[in-house]
Amino acid sequence: MLLGKAFLYILFIVGVAQLITLEGYSELTESRYSELSLTEKMQDLFGFISCLLFLLAARMSQELRPIAVMLAALTGMMFIRESDSFLDQNVFDGAWQTLVSIVLIVTAVYLKKQPHPIKPSIMNYARLPSAGVLLSGILVTFVFSRLFGRRSFWEAVMGDGYVRVVKNIAEEGTELMGYALILIAAAELLWHTFSQKRESTR
Repeated sequence: MLLGKAFLYILFIVGVAQLITLEGYSELTESRYSELSLTEKMQDLFGFISCLLFLLAARMSQELRPIAVMLAALTGMMFIRESDSFLDQNVFDGAWQTLVSIVLIVTAVYLKKQPHPIKPSIMNYARLPSAGVLLSGILVTFVFSRLFGRRSFWEAVMGDGYVRVVKNIAEEGTELMGYALILIAAAELLWHTFSQKRESTR
């Protein structure tokens, strides 16, 4: 089972790398890797799917429900944040901040009212492989990609030959890799809850 999952994850990451290069191969020197690029859209998609998987995990496991709900809220807010331009242009300016605030309030109210203790849920999750993969994804997405994609760094390295799209590729591509790890973490948690439920019904 472990080797099978490892092989699937390798194929998934290879696919992610290919998707990142797709715009470059198709648009060549016209590539921009802007918010309308496939790389950005895949970030949105990965965040949305991760949110759904965490919600499914919450539904399947009472023990892990509090942490799964919190992770669903986190990835849901990530999805909303990545959709900020669309929301500002098609809903109203500042829509994403409003939606994030609503998610935070709803999640806080739910966690306060639900009967399952939160701390044991977090501790139990911390022992699972999903937790390590999730932490890696968060670090890559919110720390490494931001630092690695700093304009000052790329201007220093490239000098007068600075090309913005190169910086965009590095930053957005690394960020998508982080989202891919978060998606793997969500899939791992769902698989764990599914396996637990199947064993309990035997």
